[in-house]
Amino acid sequence: MNVDLGNLILWYVAFLFSVTAHEAAHSFVAMRGGDLTAYLGGQVSLNPVPHIKRSPFGTVIIPLLSYIYGGWMIGWASAPYDPNWAATYPRKAAWMAAAGPAANFIILSVAFIIIKLGLLLGVFQAPHSVNISRLITANSDLAVTVATLLSILFMLNLILFIFNLFPFPPLDGSQVITLIMGEDTAQRFRQFINQPAMSFLGIILAWKLFGSVFSGIFSLILKLIYPSLRYF
Repeated sequence: MNVDLGNLILWYVAFLFSVTAHEAAHSFVAMRGGDLTAYLGGQVSLNPVPHIKRSPFGTVIIPLLSYIYGGWMIGWASAPYDPNWAATYPRKAAWMAAAGPAANFIILSVAFIIIKLGLLLGVFQAPHSVNISRLITANSDLAVTVATLLSILFMLNLILFIFNLFPFPPLDGSQVITLIMGEDTAQRFRQFINQPAMSFLGIILAWKLFGSVFSGIFSLILKLIYPSLRYF
């Protein structure tokens, strides 16, 4: 089994930063809303250590195994919160849920701007083909490393952003969507999604739909990055 150690390190750095930012954002908004649970656990931080300690399986074992066997990383982390606080202040809890995908959107937006600037300045070039680790390429070794890291950061955060916004439990989108509902409708929706089997069904449904949703959005993004090129 051949594993590119350099690429693995780039993937893990991008993965750990992305999931840490996601959970730190949840934790920060919960803290500002009056729930100190995550703050007391050390999760209101971009330091990955508290997040790794809370979810070692999702932040270390699964990401490394998925890279070794699949060539890219999946995994998860989590931020604790007080369910009584969430039940008492459902809109605050919904904003807490929205904060995670918002953090991923900020990261992918910054990566997108750097990618576009690099292409305009000639630091980066369009590759012959694109994949999850190669949206852009370059000539020098250092620039290739930066291009690879930017590609991974962009793609990984795009995946996290889209997947987490599906309105199915236990994903963030199932809480975020209540922000556009009336109070009575939101209450009935929360009661519905809190049924025991819904989280299992929600993950299956999101997994089934993700491919088609992602491919459409990714095609649009490629046109924004390379208006004059066609990859698919």
